[in-house]
Amino acid sequence: MDKTSLFGVILGCIAVGVGMVFKGVQISVLVNPAAILIIFVGTIAAVTIAFPTSEIKRVPKLFGVLFKEKKLIDPNDMIRLFSEWAQIARKEGLLALEAKTNEIEDPFLKNGLSLSVDGQSADYIRDVLTEEVEAMEERHLSGALIFTQAGTYAPTLGVLGAVIGLIAALGHMDDPEGLGHAISAAFVATMMGIFTGYVLWHPFANKLKRKSKQEAKLKYMMIEGILSILEGEAPRVIEQKLASYLSSSERQKLFEESEVYVNE
Repeated sequence: MDKTSLFGVILGCIAVGVGMVFKGVQISVLVNPAAILIIFVGTIAAVTIAFPTSEIKRVPKLFGVLFKEKKLIDPNDMIRLFSEWAQIARKEGLLALEAKTNEIEDPFLKNGLSLSVDGQSADYIRDVLTEEVEAMEERHLSGALIFTQAGTYAPTLGVLGAVIGLIAALGHMDDPEGLGHAISAAFVATMMGIFTGYVLWHPFANKLKRKSKQEAKLKYMMIEGILSILEGEAPRVIEQKLASYLSSSERQKLFEESEVYVNE
């Protein structure tokens, strides 16, 4: 499970709930069927209108991506793996890596290595794999856009809910107590719209984009590693090339572990 997503949602709810109590607002005001209907059902309706059915069907899977931690290959482990494959290829030839393809679990990496073993050109391999990554990014971006749009619609629907509530409040002009209650209830929809838009939907969209970028970075590292092996580059050169994708602290850790490995 992606604990940060769950923790963020819980913390956001606590922050608003406790803040309401400190301001002297009763939590019971949130039990407002009209506001809930306008914000949540209205947002779902707007998103459904804005996107084709094929993309709307992916929403349950997108929630799975948000709250589940996808197991990705550790970049340092992948770099060491390419270094090992480079040594084998330089000593025994590319065909010696054919047996390694059966040990690979990642479909993208397995496909790339198979293409190189099959004798495909570097340009062909780069084009095929790059197009696959770009298609993945486009698919992920369309998923994130659903939540981005939801975050745009929800606050506006909150204003709509407030307007409807104020219209209803005008019917209590002769009852000061009822008027105050009606105005208070009117702004519950606005609060829900802003909360869901900026605490849930927009952050969800950003989380999907960040996860997509992280996965794309790993795949681009795989492409460079595969092409470097195909071109016969030395293991140390491949390590330095792929290390450019890492942060300075990750690079330092990689090279320190490589030195320990060499000394052993």
